[in-house]
Amino acid sequence: MNLFLVYYKRIVLVFGSGYFIRKLGNDMDRSMISMIYFVALLALFLIMIIATIVGEVGLAIVLSLLVSNIKKGAGFFRVVYFFPIVISATALGLLFNLVFLYDKGMINQLLQLIGVLDAGKNELIDWKATYPMFTMLVPVIWQYVGFYFIILLTGLSGIPEDLYEAAEIDGASKLQQVRYVTLPLLRNSICTCVVLAVTGALKVFDLPWTMFVNGMSNTWLTGTYMYSKVYVDVDYSSAIAVVIVIIGVVLSVVVNQIFKTNDDYDV
Repeated sequence: MNLFLVYYKRIVLVFGSGYFIRKLGNDMDRSMISMIYFVALLALFLIMIIATIVGEVGLAIVLSLLVSNIKKGAGFFRVVYFFPIVISATALGLLFNLVFLYDKGMINQLLQLIGVLDAGKNELIDWKATYPMFTMLVPVIWQYVGFYFIILLTGLSGIPEDLYEAAEIDGASKLQQVRYVTLPLLRNSICTCVVLAVTGALKVFDLPWTMFVNGMSNTWLTGTYMYSKVYVDVDYSSAIAVVIVIIGVVLSVVVNQIFKTNDDYDV
């Protein structure tokens, strides 16, 4: 009986003092803050998607169209554009850290040379602190343009020359040939590139982590944020990983639906 009274008094003390309620409230507050922070990360992810689709796939389309019309030296440009994808992301991150270095960095020296920055006053720009997203996106785009360039160039090689000759006979200009012949026949290749770009933006990790060790508040991406939480809260990090997979699958389905034509639905 006495033992029961002791435990009863402890239970009343805990609940009466509000400890349980405060503990539950604190856990809910932390969960809510984490959820809000992750939603903010998804906003940065949208910026990353736009940058990859426009900067990587869009630039790759332009470069592949230009190189496909070159009679001599096409092999040289293929090697030059594809070369960055061969470089390790860690080495590339360290390289661009030197390019955007605050003191004696290549960009700042170039801007001083052309007079944009005052060399006499040693005027400099801290790129990583002032423009962190731009600083991170430039090497990411530069590295993967060549990958999509090769995919699109392979698709262009499969388009028969007879179609271009027929379009030219009908009076179509070069731009009209690209719009009405090339792009429609490149639809599957472009769809593949967009899917890879979107899912790649969702899980990109190595290069941003190399450039911004331990991340920065305004440069966290889903992949880097997930890794940063592994040794702090493995359950939360695992939940982020599951969300990344789900978002990747959903976006892949959405992109494929966007690129579908009426002929695809009829099959």
